[in-house]
Amino acid sequence: MNPIAFYLFGIPVHFYGLIISSSIALGVIIAMYFAKQRGFDPEIILDFVIVAVPIAIICARLYFVIFTWSNYKDNLLSIFRIWEGGLAIYGGVIGGVITAFIFCKRKKISPFELLDICTPSLILGQAFGRWGNFFNQEAYGGLVTDKNLQWFPYAVYIDNTQTWQLATFFYESAWNFLVFIFLFFYSRKIPKKGNVFLLYLLLYGLGRSFIEGLRTDSLWLIPNVIRASQMLSIVLVIFSAAVLIYRNYKNKNKIVDNF
Repeated sequence: MNPIAFYLFGIPVHFYGLIISSSIALGVIIAMYFAKQRGFDPEIILDFVIVAVPIAIICARLYFVIFTWSNYKDNLLSIFRIWEGGLAIYGGVIGGVITAFIFCKRKKISPFELLDICTPSLILGQAFGRWGNFFNQEAYGGLVTDKNLQWFPYAVYIDNTQTWQLATFFYESAWNFLVFIFLFFYSRKIPKKGNVFLLYLLLYGLGRSFIEGLRTDSLWLIPNVIRASQMLSIVLVIFSAAVLIYRNYKNKNKIVDNF
């Protein structure tokens, strides 16, 4: 499938960009809804997004470049060619979280409350964003040789290789949609501060740690042993599960309780 949706004044507009920009717009609307529900001025979401999105893109690029340094070390200017591809969602999330802490310190509000407000929008954006991989024909899994399994959404046909591969982008998109539905309704109860974000780390990490192992284009932490995002997912699952259990069932540490 052609990744270019249309041309605007001779400039190609890609499906990937349209999907991401639409996801951000929808995410802002949802975050503004939760901000109002928690007693905040919804405009604070617009202020945050204007700062967070550029930083998230930069961090997503840096994450990718770090783990594929051999592709850039001989031509450093190619690092800036993000239109050629190469953004990692975990890098974007890390950048967004760091921005949230700095932003909230200046606004004198709890960063965990802001993260809770924005988390449903984040996972929804990730769910939609994976369809950009469909149009770009990337983020797929291993080879599918059994003709009985060569059907979408189990597998996807790749034009460049003329082969059927596991449709891992779809697996993750479907999982993320389920996580979004859960977090959306859970957030409406206005749970303890930080719980929504912790549940996101837990649930997204669970799905990503498994699906990442099926992909063929992952960024390796240790070549042929474990992938970078797979390792980070496992760490986040353990961390978030431990904190959630500690906060919600023991409540002995006041610092953690006020997380």
